[in-house]
Amino acid sequence: MSALAGKTAVVTGSSRGVGAATAKLLAADGANVVINYRQKAPRAHKVVAEIEAAGGKAVAVGADLTEAEGLRTLMQTAVDTFGGLDLLVLNASGGMETDLGEDYAMRLNRDAQSAALTAGLEHLPEGGRVVFVTSHQAHFIDDVETMPEYEQVARSKRAGETALTERLPEMSEAGVSFVVVSADMIEGTVTATLLNRARPGALEERREAAGKLYSVEEFAAEIAKMASAEVETGHIELVGGADDFLSRTQR
Repeated sequence: MSALAGKTAVVTGSSRGVGAATAKLLAADGANVVINYRQKAPRAHKVVAEIEAAGGKAVAVGADLTEAEGLRTLMQTAVDTFGGLDLLVLNASGGMETDLGEDYAMRLNRDAQSAALTAGLEHLPEGGRVVFVTSHQAHFIDDVETMPEYEQVARSKRAGETALTERLPEMSEAGVSFVVVSADMIEGTVTATLLNRARPGALEERREAAGKLYSVEEFAAEIAKMASAEVETGHIELVGGADDFLSRTQR
């Protein structure tokens, strides 16, 4: 029996892309899944329908993670619908949008991540886990430059990772483990598409430097694996390796 059977997972930003693919894999492993979306309700409900058609259990919750009420509703829905919360996958990110304010990247990628952890810890039991999803471009931003078009997002996501990591003692005291999952640019994501539009050839450059860029489905499989992997709290999973980044940090 899967370690996730009967457990309940909240996956932020899971109406499409990596979040949706991760949610489907968690459901296939027996987890009850809360699908989170900010605006696109039909898309989120389609993910729920696909999970249910495959024999899984899921519910969609509209919640803006930058608002405290939205976070409370998201976590409480997991408890009310499935009886608890065992896994929190912090996948939602953004910041390349042009209509949500100059500080949106930091509000979502740092402040909302920490606020989501606070809301989650009210329900996560001993043995629960929090998984933070990020990119190599963000994880290594203090040592390795990234494309100017992505720098604001990268620095805000790095700030979010730092803020969460600083709360490791708090999580450990609650018996909750914390794992970071990072990968290079992911083929087919909105961020990769926007970056390639802003800087034509960016994806090809990363593909050549990394040797391989993971697809949405491949990255989701790694995130789902780390949801129950036996690793120490604070573990950082560098999906596909990060030789290109690590070599530049040592120069």
